[in-house]
Amino acid sequence: MIPAALISPLPPSPAHLAAEPLPLGVLASGSGSNFEAILSAIQQQYLQATVQVLIYNNPAAKVAERADRWGIPKVLLNHRDFAHREDLDQAIVSTLKTHGVEWVVMAGWMRIVTPVLINAYPQSIVNVHPSLLPAFKGIRAIEQALAAGVKVSGCTVHLVEPEVDSGRILMQAVVPVVPEDTPETLQARIQQQEHQILPAALQRIALGLL
Repeated sequence: MIPAALISPLPPSPAHLAAEPLPLGVLASGSGSNFEAILSAIQQQYLQATVQVLIYNNPAAKVAERADRWGIPKVLLNHRDFAHREDLDQAIVSTLKTHGVEWVVMAGWMRIVTPVLINAYPQSIVNVHPSLLPAFKGIRAIEQALAAGVKVSGCTVHLVEPEVDSGRILMQAVVPVVPEDTPETLQARIQQQEHQILPAALQRIALGLL
C-alpha cells in the first residue's frame, strides 16, 4: 500500500472564510485539473475567491472545455502569435486588468514569464510545482526526482520571481516514492496533492495569513 501524503495545513473550514472573495486570474496550458480544483473549492466554500478569467496559450488545451462547463470567461493568447515573451506577457497583463484580477494563478502554465507580468503583479502571482522546492526546479522535476532515487517527492505552491521556481514557498505536500513508480504514476499522486494545497494556499492568502 502506498502511504498517504502528508499535507500541512489542511484547507480551512467554511466557517473561516474571508470577508471579501479573492479575484483570481488563472493561466493554464493543458488539461486544467488544478483550474477545476480551484473552482470546486470555491463551490464547496473552502475557498473564498472568484475566477475572473482563464487565459490559455494552447488552442487544443482541454482547460478551455472546463472553463465552458463552469461558465468562466476564457481568452486564448497563443504564444506562437507573439514575437517575444514580453509581448505575450503584456497581452496577459492587459487581459487580467480588464477582468479585474488581483491575484494570478499559474496552474500548469508551461511558459516562462517575464518581468512584464511579474512587475504588474508583484508578489501576487502563485505557481504550483511538482517537487519539494528548492529541489528539482524546472519542467522535468518528476523525472529528476526519480533519477536521483529520492524516497519522497511532492509539490510546492510558491510566489513567482524572475528566477524559475525560486519564489517564497507558501505550502508543500509530501508524497512518498515507491520502487515501482514511473513518472506517470508519481505525477498522478503528486497532482492529487496539488489539488489540495493550491486552493488551501489561496484561501490563506484570502485570509491574510500568507
